[in-house]
Amino acid sequence: MTESPAGPSTLEVSLGDRSYPIHIGPGLLGDPRWLAPHLAGRQVMVVTNETVAPLYLARLRQGLGDDLEVRELVLPDGEATKTLASVERIWDALLAAGFNRRCTLIALGGGVIGDMVGFAAACYQRGVAFVQVPTTLLAQVDSSVGGKTGVNHPRGKNMIGAFWQPRAVLVDTDTLATLPPRELSAGLAEVIKYGLIRDADFLAWLEAEMQALRDLDAAALTGAIERSCALKAEIVAEDETEQGVRALLNLGHTFGHAIEAHQGYGSWLHGEAVGAGMLMAVELSRRLGWLGDAEVARTRAIIEAAGLPLAAPASMGVDDFLTIMRLDKKNLDSRLRLILLRTLGEACIHDATPTETLAALLEDFPRR
Repeated sequence: MTESPAGPSTLEVSLGDRSYPIHIGPGLLGDPRWLAPHLAGRQVMVVTNETVAPLYLARLRQGLGDDLEVRELVLPDGEATKTLASVERIWDALLAAGFNRRCTLIALGGGVIGDMVGFAAACYQRGVAFVQVPTTLLAQVDSSVGGKTGVNHPRGKNMIGAFWQPRAVLVDTDTLATLPPRELSAGLAEVIKYGLIRDADFLAWLEAEMQALRDLDAAALTGAIERSCALKAEIVAEDETEQGVRALLNLGHTFGHAIEAHQGYGSWLHGEAVGAGMLMAVELSRRLGWLGDAEVARTRAIIEAAGLPLAAPASMGVDDFLTIMRLDKKNLDSRLRLILLRTLGEACIHDATPTETLAALLEDFPRR
């Protein structure tokens, strides 16, 4: 990690000739030093949503300069809009503007906007440049980094998409000042995930700093974002297209995606579903003999301290979970592959969970 006296901290996602920086710091949106160098040409399409546009679109425009052909597209907000129909609106806008292969798309918003814009960029004229400007904690620490793009399908989350790396990720920490508490908690789920799967020291730091994080303490938030992004960048550099270790980033996601799909996208925030899903994964790890009661209690305590759910939806039965989980992208040859914990700070991919053990967990897990 490097830091210039007048600029943000900068990490690199090391992918050879597709490597790119993650700039992290306050006040970046309006400063052309951090955005303009990553544009492919003069044509720029900024895509955002109705919530973020009034807050940050004008500030981002200040960081683009005056010699560009800039168009804006403002989409509806919410996970329910993460569909092919929304991506088609992006393609329609690009075509109507006559944008060519040297255009750049800028995703200004949370994970939904980032995923859709990345997918639109991956497909438009067989691939154009895009830049991630995430404005939620969840997007800043996870979805904006690593090149996973796509949309939801009624039968499963993120089932249609592509790997397409951005040219840069610009994390302006000032945007968290307007983040609702529920969205902040949802982002903390992904932060906690990194400690659980790969960094026990970071997990301990999070336990000590959780209240400061929820109080939007600038130093604590910056520290959490930097460490999360560093861990994500490290894993992506090892396994860009999720053939192995990158799957560990899905701790709690197989359970969580099932909750989102069953409840209707947007009813539960992604991070809320992942929070409950991580607790399910940890409890299953205990039932397989890898974790003790103390580790489960510690995980439950930090998830609760982050303001995340400790129970699954009351309307979901065992069969509801199993039916949706069987469609998970990690599954191979009809085997359900789950991300579980050998110990706190060490995750593994497990594809041999006895059906009766998983069903008993799903039956016993609290509902609300």
